[in-house]
Amino acid sequence: MELRGHGLAAEMPPGWEGAISLESSAGSVALAEVGGSLRPVAHLATFPLPSDRGDFGSGAVELMRTEDVFVALLEYDPAEAGTELFARRGLPRRLDPRLFSPAALQRGQRGQAGFQEFFTQAGRAFCLYVVLGDADDAHLQVRRVERVLAGVRIEEL
Repeated sequence: MELRGHGLAAEMPPGWEGAISLESSAGSVALAEVGGSLRPVAHLATFPLPSDRGDFGSGAVELMRTEDVFVALLEYDPAEAGTELFARRGLPRRLDPRLFSPAALQRGQRGQAGFQEFFTQAGRAFCLYVVLGDADDAHLQVRRVERVLAGVRIEEL
């Protein structure tokens, strides 16, 4: 199954589900109401995603089992593309399991580990945010994340 929307696409491996929508944080919505714009957010997971969840997975990561993984791909303002924070070129497709840490989680959950990387691709600025359900099984779980990232495409707008 392929997800597609807002210049993003993801080929979903068996057992994965996902959604591509516009950001939903209260701050982003408030900015959009005064002339800003909402940015795309992709959520990919190995468990059923609740309809009510935050951009970084709040409301979802609390439902993860130890064997689950959650991936968020969040776009930032195009003016940020290529800046120091977003200097990395291209979506990271190979991840080092040693870089996953409970300290990297947006919402700390017992046993979980997270990873965050900012990058620029197709003239667009993004953050890749990943949560593993079991920090002790990072090597195996990271390989599952890499399989789904292999099917992600970012198009120029």
